[in-house]
Amino acid sequence: MTRVLLAVGALITGLGVLLVVGAWTEDAKIDGHTGHAEAKVVSVSFQRTLVRYQTPDGAEHIPSVGVLYPEGLSEGDTVRVEYDTREPELVRVAGRGVSLTLLPVGSTVLASWLVIVPAVLWLRHRRVTPDRDFDSSV
Repeated sequence: MTRVLLAVGALITGLGVLLVVGAWTEDAKIDGHTGHAEAKVVSVSFQRTLVRYQTPDGAEHIPSVGVLYPEGLSEGDTVRVEYDTREPELVRVAGRGVSLTLLPVGSTVLASWLVIVPAVLWLRHRRVTPDRDFDSSV
């Protein structure tokens, strides 16, 4: 059971690292070829926040995966966005970046280990300590 708990902790940690690396990679793409636009928030849901904006060539974009770092946005808001000019579907709220992922991801990983470590120690202690209900004199 301890191995299962440690594997779950490792999995959560690995996924957290991948999430931060993915956010950093997407930010780097946007930073490499940055375009700026005003965007209208068209939809806000738990999974994603959709925005509509136009690029200088007149093309209208509504990225299907949503905007990066949408905290605090509401439907109907107008917000400044930054996008990758080579891939306009990759868009983030202007001025926001990967640093916004560090607190929630770090907190999740830390909270997971704060539950897993005591559970593993308790299981190991229980396995090493003889059962006190067992009376060998009977």
